[in-house]
Amino acid sequence: MIDVIIAGAGPTGLMLACELRLHGVRVVVLEKETEPTRVVRALGLHVRSIEVMDQRGLLDRFLAHGRQYPVGGFFAGIPKPSPGRLDTAHAYVLGIPQPVTDRLLAERAAELGAEIRRGCEVTGLEQDEDGVTVELAGGTRLRSRYAVGCDGGRSTVRKLLGVGFPGEPAGVETLLGEMEATEDPAVIAAVVADVRRTQLRFGVGPVEEGVYRVVVPAEGLAEDRTVPPTLEEVRERLRAVAGTDFGVHSPRWLSRFGDATRQAERYRTGRVLLAGDAAHIHPPVGGQGLNLGIQDAFNLGWKLAAEVGGWAPDGLLDSYHAERHPVAADVLDNTRAQMVLMSTEPGPRSVRRLVSELMDFEEVNRHLTEKITAISVRYDFGGGHGLLGRRLRDIGLKRGRLYGLMHGGRGLLLDQTGRLSAEGWTDRVDHVADVSEELEAPAVLLRPDGHVAWAGEDQAELLDHLPRWFGPATAG
Repeated sequence: MIDVIIAGAGPTGLMLACELRLHGVRVVVLEKETEPTRVVRALGLHVRSIEVMDQRGLLDRFLAHGRQYPVGGFFAGIPKPSPGRLDTAHAYVLGIPQPVTDRLLAERAAELGAEIRRGCEVTGLEQDEDGVTVELAGGTRLRSRYAVGCDGGRSTVRKLLGVGFPGEPAGVETLLGEMEATEDPAVIAAVVADVRRTQLRFGVGPVEEGVYRVVVPAEGLAEDRTVPPTLEEVRERLRAVAGTDFGVHSPRWLSRFGDATRQAERYRTGRVLLAGDAAHIHPPVGGQGLNLGIQDAFNLGWKLAAEVGGWAPDGLLDSYHAERHPVAADVLDNTRAQMVLMSTEPGPRSVRRLVSELMDFEEVNRHLTEKITAISVRYDFGGGHGLLGRRLRDIGLKRGRLYGLMHGGRGLLLDQTGRLSAEGWTDRVDHVADVSEELEAPAVLLRPDGHVAWAGEDQAELLDHLPRWFGPATAG
């Protein structure tokens, strides 16, 4: 029997496959498309996702294919500088096209032993107390202990489960594509700058010599948004919005997207879970969608592996919904707000000017930046130390750096006292006795996703917290 079937080979599904394979879980990823998509829906990684890649030893691969940009100007496209003193060792955004992110994660998943099957469309799903039966187009049936739907906003898995997806339907639509243009680059830049003074859902930016990424509001809502627009439709909208079509021709790919905002009512139904766009969709403003999915997978992976491995404490797998549903709800809220602030109507434009004034205050700018980049996420672990529930940034240690110790996806007891012990959990938790000038606690217990599960110096307290996250102790 397969341990976990993942539907969808996008960034969420592939990241989840990587996380599960770190724990020896047998994973099969099913992807209905026969070839990886060329459509570039996402353009980069925010700070928290960069940290995730660093925690797993993947960051150098991504840095080799990306470009670093300052953190700033992401909230509703309001141009503000990067705030100082961000709580991270990676205070930048990594520009990298989604197909490259997909490829790098697929390569890593394959290295770790995950099986990726393309051209396999999920059409049926049944579960019982022992496992899940997945049916594919053509009639093939596969059996697994668990399944996860990472199959996008139109998720087949979510629909088969009957999980509600409440929210608001799309009200506006945007055309997107990469194509060549004959107009002089200086003219294109000047026209774009002029149009964007009022129309923030518009952009024509260079991808490489003579090739541009075009984003332009559609005239209305297409009856079937799965059907890409034609080049002539893009030209018509460019002429309507910018007064010229810039001589665009020879498109590499064309697509369209709406601003629907919805969230699954529950992320777990028995042995089947949802992650990424299958669990939540929202407008792309702020560039949070791909990142939110990767971070879902990072939260879920070790918990599902613990369940498969038989050491998960009661409630651990349910904590995935408890922790990630509120995070996505907050993203939905901030994208709703950003869409209002990007409106061309007089009322929203006046609110945008007011928000822009408020963002001149460093603390306001930092608050919104930390929200977009997800470094302010704090899970509710109850009262206690100020670090509790937060992810710990990469800190310097006497013998290296913290994230260099987390590549294997295990828990970590970072002990500055040298007096503590994780005996009984050494098969799940690494004990590192080292010191750091940056750690404001005698010791911390980190979950595999880097969030602080306990902070202090009392061995008895530690022994109360280890079983909560890592199950019962094993005999010596």
